[in-house]
Amino acid sequence: MIPRVRAPELPQNYPWLNTEKPLSLKQLKGRVVILDFWTYCCINCLHILPDLKYLEQKYQNSLTVIGVHSAKFDNEKETENIRQAILRYDIEHPVLVDINFRVWQEYAVRAWPTLMVIDPQTYVVNYVSGEGHRDSLDQLIENLIHEHREKGTINFQELSLTLEKQRQPLITPLAFPGKVLATPAGLFIADSGHHRLVMSSFNGEVFHIIGTGKSGFTDGNFSEAQFSAPQGMAYDAENQILYVADTENHALRKVDIKRQVVGTIAGTGEQSHNTRPHSGAALETALNSPWDLEKIGNSLFIAMAGNHQIWQLDLENHIVKTYAGTGGEGCVDGNFTESAFAQPSGITTDGKELFIADSEISSIRGVELGENGKVRTVCGGGFLFDFGDIDGQYFDVRLQHCLGVDFFQNHLWVTDTYNHKIKLVNPITGDCQTVLGDGSAGLQNGQGKNTRFFEPSGLSAIDSYLYISDTNNHVIRRVDLETLEVTTLQFSGLCAPEVCIPTVFY
Repeated sequence: MIPRVRAPELPQNYPWLNTEKPLSLKQLKGRVVILDFWTYCCINCLHILPDLKYLEQKYQNSLTVIGVHSAKFDNEKETENIRQAILRYDIEHPVLVDINFRVWQEYAVRAWPTLMVIDPQTYVVNYVSGEGHRDSLDQLIENLIHEHREKGTINFQELSLTLEKQRQPLITPLAFPGKVLATPAGLFIADSGHHRLVMSSFNGEVFHIIGTGKSGFTDGNFSEAQFSAPQGMAYDAENQILYVADTENHALRKVDIKRQVVGTIAGTGEQSHNTRPHSGAALETALNSPWDLEKIGNSLFIAMAGNHQIWQLDLENHIVKTYAGTGGEGCVDGNFTESAFAQPSGITTDGKELFIADSEISSIRGVELGENGKVRTVCGGGFLFDFGDIDGQYFDVRLQHCLGVDFFQNHLWVTDTYNHKIKLVNPITGDCQTVLGDGSAGLQNGQGKNTRFFEPSGLSAIDSYLYISDTNNHVIRRVDLETLEVTTLQFSGLCAPEVCIPTVFY
């Protein structure tokens, strides 16, 4: 506990989301309030959302959680982009847009995420930073309620809110598709917001819908299996097996296309909090937000975003282990045992080296294959706050939270996610150039840079086409690599779970 300090009032003239009108601590007097200082790029901020939801539901009559969105990246400062993050992560509490870190500074916050606890008499009584504090917060809230019930200073009333998802329900055929994988068998799409996978032809004919469309962790046939915000995939064409990073279940799943069944091959369903390099039996070892996969031989390489590492799963002996990265967040090149990454979110290979979209340092990294390999930075500034939108070479390049990367025809295609662009990187020279997108968020077909995307997160090339998961537009875009003509793929007969509406593409 800390000495009680009167909590600074919240600004009424800033944008508020998930509520009809701004909230004040004065009107919330009599309730326990938690201020969650977050930014939507941050994996640690996302990890505590289930904890907050648990506490909100348990103490719904006496607790109010308010998200204070203090943006790291320039793109995260836009209110509309924050609204999309609220929808994507199903956030159901009010969110204040903290312009220029005003509230952050008034509360002397130093890190994302930080949870500030305010008692029913509007005093700050405690704060915690980072993950893993649910139990201690639960006990603190219970004690505060007991104390203020005896004082008669608690207000047992549920707060009525108007949520963004009520204004903008996710009824599009795809919802926040995170990754797309182009294979000889067709397209695989991680329909992340609908917690399912879609397999289709390259022209949009739907072959399979895999998963119920509701968040869960269930093996079984395609109509009963459940995922939770799946992301990256890898395909074994010979055996018709799709491997899936089931991100919010902290697991790897195996989809047998021929038998039409889903199984679990790694992870326990619980998040690991062990950031030190380690190994173990795949189904007994907890994982931490696996975000993307690459299959090489009998191994799956994993971009383990949650603990800032690259992992390897041996598909023969079913052992999973840390491949590279200390678990510290940063950009450190060199030996595997001393290297560091920052929320790796995309992975691909040329057969000799892994290439990583290292999102929180807005850089592309290279990881040699082999026991004595090295880690290098291909392009990007390499520091947590070295971001922007600058084409160039090596360390002069500036990206903004790049999430996807695919090796094709000796180059790397990169989703420069928060710049709403697609860029092409030479993995040898480190040269990086914008190819698609004018840098504004939007949905605009056309040619080359005369196009628009909205936080594209994944991409995959095959033959002469590039397929892009245009995440916040809820669509898949197709690029003719000979002409750089961008179109929007239309899916015949694909509907959101439990609802079907006509869709118009532009």
